[in-house]
Amino acid sequence: MSDTFQRFIFEKLDIRGAFVQLETSWQAMQHSRAYSEPTLELLGQTTAITTLIGSQLKSPGRLTFQIQGDGPVSLLVVDCDEQLRMRGMAKAATDVTAATASELIGDGRLMLTVQTNTSSQPYQSFVPLIGDTVSEIFENYLAQSEQQPTRLFLFADGTRACGLFLQTLPKTAGQPVEDADGWNRIQQLAATIRPDEFALPAADLLHRLFAEEDVRLFDAHPVSYHCPRDEEKVRGALLSLGRDEVQNILEEHGEIRVHDDICNHEYIFDASILDELFPAQPRILH
Repeated sequence: MSDTFQRFIFEKLDIRGAFVQLETSWQAMQHSRAYSEPTLELLGQTTAITTLIGSQLKSPGRLTFQIQGDGPVSLLVVDCDEQLRMRGMAKAATDVTAATASELIGDGRLMLTVQTNTSSQPYQSFVPLIGDTVSEIFENYLAQSEQQPTRLFLFADGTRACGLFLQTLPKTAGQPVEDADGWNRIQQLAATIRPDEFALPAADLLHRLFAEEDVRLFDAHPVSYHCPRDEEKVRGALLSLGRDEVQNILEEHGEIRVHDDICNHEYIFDASILDELFPAQPRILH
């Protein structure tokens, strides 16, 4: 199974869909994190839905979903750019046990941030967490933001993170309904999906679920994990602290350690960083 995103439509119904399968990218995101199984499931499902929604970015930029709560899993952050390059992380207790998503996250909120390269100000949207599962939380979010009935079927474990997205298409005033039972029927068929079927190629899965329906599947788009080291960004942050503050940290700790939570990179600087960032000014003789 390759890491791909594919759209599809039902030719005779006002319904669109998409299917995402993540394996290599998902495993790279969780590498060296030691998440518990419930945390893995929450983060993986959030990663799948972020890919599905992030695919709608029309211009270069980045979409970020952040879920914060007062439960054992206090933070989930996943984002992607217009090229479907992913990154993400979770903050959670080490002894998290199986429970519903609402119990694991607790009382909290879902925040969407969209930052395009053409705008200096990001767009942000906040909604309360409504639902017991990640699917229900995002279905409620999409019902508010897009005003179209939507269903999500998500799966994640330590190996793969996958998602099936279904949504009705907007209708113009006076447009006839070709199949009044279509949306209900498609939902019921999709709900029969088994965990092992998320590993099937998209064409095989859609045929198995919707064998009697006329479905058009579009070309696949690659999805990847992208979280490279960025030492220059960290040096810029240290530079903004000023020489005195950097010197104080070095005197107190002997070195400077900066951990990038979302990418899980560690940056370590010794005392030489002081003169590299703040070179001594040459004396001017008069």
